[in-house]
Amino acid sequence: MSLEDNSGVESRDVDWKETEEAHVLTADMTGVNKEEVKVEVEEGGVLQISGERSVEREEHNGDDGTQRVQRSTARFTRSFTLPANSRTDQVQASIENGVLTVTVPKDDLNLLRPRAVPN
Repeated sequence: MSLEDNSGVESRDVDWKETEEAHVLTADMTGVNKEEVKVEVEEGGVLQISGERSVEREEHNGDDGTQRVQRSTARFTRSFTLPANSRTDQVQASIENGVLTVTVPKDDLNLLRPRAVPN
């Protein structure tokens, strides 16, 4: 497993947990809408999480009637090289309560263990 941080303007921390059945990645996506996040598996088994967060703040000054609007955009990208036992064709992603969860099922480990072949 290797981690490569390709952060643009903003960095997103990602936790990687391995269970017997899958690799599970979680990331805090507070302030990011589901539609603004993209999860892809690229050639070579590279999982890429990217997105963009747009923020607009409006301030009013009641004394003289002035109004100020600030807009900002922050992009982020994180890439992970998945282990050989990853089922990249079965990756699932969901966002719930501001947390992105990406589940990458693993191949049956019994198929990967050496075994004697009868002759």
